[in-house]
Formats: sequence, structure tokens, C-alpha cells
Amino acid sequence: MQTLGLSDSTPRTESRLKSLFWPTIKNDGDLDYLTEQAFWICAIVAAVSEGFSALGGHPFLGLLDSVFFFLGGVGMRMRSRAAAVLAFGVYLLSGIVLQITVGQGFNIIRMIFLALLLANIRGMWLSASWSKSETEPPPVRLNETWRDKLSDQLPPVLWPKTRWLFFVVAGIEVLALLLQLFPIAPAGSGPAA
Repeated sequence: MQTLGLSDSTPRTESRLKSLFWPTIKNDGDLDYLTEQAFWICAIVAAVSEGFSALGGHPFLGLLDSVFFFLGGVGMRMRSRAAAVLAFGVYLLSGIVLQITVGQGFNIIRMIFLALLLANIRGMWLSASWSKSETEPPPVRLNETWRDKLSDQLPPVLWPKTRWLFFVVAGIEVLALLLQLFPIAPAGSGPAA
């Protein structure tokens, strides 16, 4: 039993919180688990963004956010470091904008999601330093349930076709958030002399 790893007689080297928020990334299986987690976080953020924006009367902005975060999740599932950094950055920046404008940008859920997205970035950067001549086959992508189809089968099909859309929407997202943080004053509206 202990040889198969089914026995709890050996102590765990990581606490549950450390394994969730700052896991040890030793192989493709660890990274696969982390990227799937990031995919689902981005899918949840996309759905919640669309819901709140539709209720708030801004369905187009919600659609833009939803497309960005869903495609960001797809990119992270495909191990794109740029998608991981952009998704984390936009999620952090949107929290800052909400904190400044509404006073409610950083709740416990946002902080947890930010920590998980940061762990995903760390995992991808660690995996980039691995030697490419590993003999271990990549993790098998499942195809049994709707969750498997969405998180394992859709990203390899969708990412090559929509990567350019993700980066265009990312540019719009970053620009819109920066304009909310640092509004541009119209010409001639400076201080009166």
C-alpha cells in the first residue's frame, strides 16, 4: 500500500495551503493540474463579469471582460506565459480600479484568485527552465465529461485560432483600465491663469 502511495503513514512535505497557493512544480503533471486550475478560475471570472455587467447595464463591457478572461484561461491551459501574466495583471488592475472608484475592489475571493493566478505564473516560469529531453510522456488530456471537454479538449483547438483576438482584447482591457486610473483631461481644461 505504501509503495502505491495509498498509505498516509508518510508525512506530507507540503501543507494544504502551500500546495494550493505555492505548489512544488516538479513535472508536467503538476503543471497540468495548475494550468487546469487557472483555466477554471478564468472561466468563473468570465461568467461573473458577464453577469454583473449585464445587471449593471453594461453588457458590451461584460462581454469584452468575459472574452478576455475566458481566452486568457484557454491560453494558460495551453501554457502561455504571456496569457498568464496578462490575466493576472488585468485582474489585479481591475481590482485597483474598483478599489479607487467604488471602494470595494479587493475582497477575499479576489485575493484568493490573485494568489492562484500568481502561482500559475510561477509554475509556467519554472517549467520553462526544464530540459526538453524528458522521457516522461505529457499528461493525458481526458475526454469523458463536459468538464474534460471544456478544459482539456477545447483549448488545443481554440487557442491557435483565437490567440490574436486575446492579445487585441488584452490591449483594449489594459488601455481601458489605465484610462480609468489616469483619465486624460480635455485640451484647455487646465488650471485657469
